[in-house]
Amino acid sequence: MSWDEWLAARAQAREDAGLTRRLRPRDADDPMTDLAGNDYLGLSGDPRVRAAAAAAAESYGAGAGASRLVTGTLDLHAALEAELAEWMEQPAGLVFSTGYHANLGVVTALADRSTRVISDAHVHASLIDAIRLSRAAVSVVPHNDVDAVRQALAGATEERVLVVVESIYSVLGDAAPLAELARLCGDAGALLVVDEAHGLGVHGRGLVASLGLGGLPHVVVTATLSKALGAQGGAVLGSAALREHLVNTARPFIFDTGLAPAATGGALAALRIARTEPWLGIRVLTRVRELADALGVIAPDGAVLSVPMSSPTAAVEAQAAALRVGLRVGCFRPPSVPDGVSRLRITASAGVPEDEWRRAVDTLITITKEHS
Repeated sequence: MSWDEWLAARAQAREDAGLTRRLRPRDADDPMTDLAGNDYLGLSGDPRVRAAAAAAAESYGAGAGASRLVTGTLDLHAALEAELAEWMEQPAGLVFSTGYHANLGVVTALADRSTRVISDAHVHASLIDAIRLSRAAVSVVPHNDVDAVRQALAGATEERVLVVVESIYSVLGDAAPLAELARLCGDAGALLVVDEAHGLGVHGRGLVASLGLGGLPHVVVTATLSKALGAQGGAVLGSAALREHLVNTARPFIFDTGLAPAATGGALAALRIARTEPWLGIRVLTRVRELADALGVIAPDGAVLSVPMSSPTAAVEAQAAALRVGLRVGCFRPPSVPDGVSRLRITASAGVPEDEWRRAVDTLITITKEHS
């Protein structure tokens, strides 16, 4: 079979299964009500964030100009790292160009063939890829199963052990039992790596800090700047020794151009707003719980509500029906969903005006009934 034939066959198989994904460009004046993205606090379009991003681009140019270890480290990066670490109650931070790179960087820099990684079954693809690249021995444990983690820790014979979880999971929207996991890891001498992508901002400084786990030497946090902070980039937060180790060994950091000035300046402005306007996160949680109640599903611990659909086709049809009436929602379909259940993916954003939010809730009630 030629490469062209193989690609065509793969495309047809996706189409037959209702799993074809397509890029849909939008312009700057998109009139849709957006409940599909990850701009949880509505800060991406905030005039203060836009102004900060524009000012950074004017001052530094379109890009950082080099990798961070050459000439690509800006004073903006240092300010963002310091303020992010302080807010999240961590000793130090290191900014990467994406959240994906942050997860790749921290896991591959800490784990190797002499390491055991214990991974929750529902962690993000970036963490799965990082674990594979690390070449560590892997134990995948059932989702949020503390006893399974305890057993895996007891059975680990490797020199070092990492336990990898998310604070809030993006598909089911449930929170990890972080306090119990941190206690287990502390007792076992293991390192707990927590991805706060969906916790930061929605739960203030994140669940790790909210639970009093910030700054513990055996807890490492990763975060993205592209969700609640409305910009782009990622970060790893932990000890000063960890930061130095990443600077010297994390390939996604060493060999990548520094985070662009506009994204850095925008993220820094958004961070300062999130710190001084905590009601934004409270509004997100209030809205997502209201919507969950209206649709008769369990409320998540984060901003994203997953509404189970009968099939991938039903999910796509419901998404299209919402789009026709001016409402943009997403959908989860295999292989993006860990449990294989297709779902509408609906984001409760603090940035949607109240009248638009009310119309969106009414629309979603109608559409989910028609396509369930």
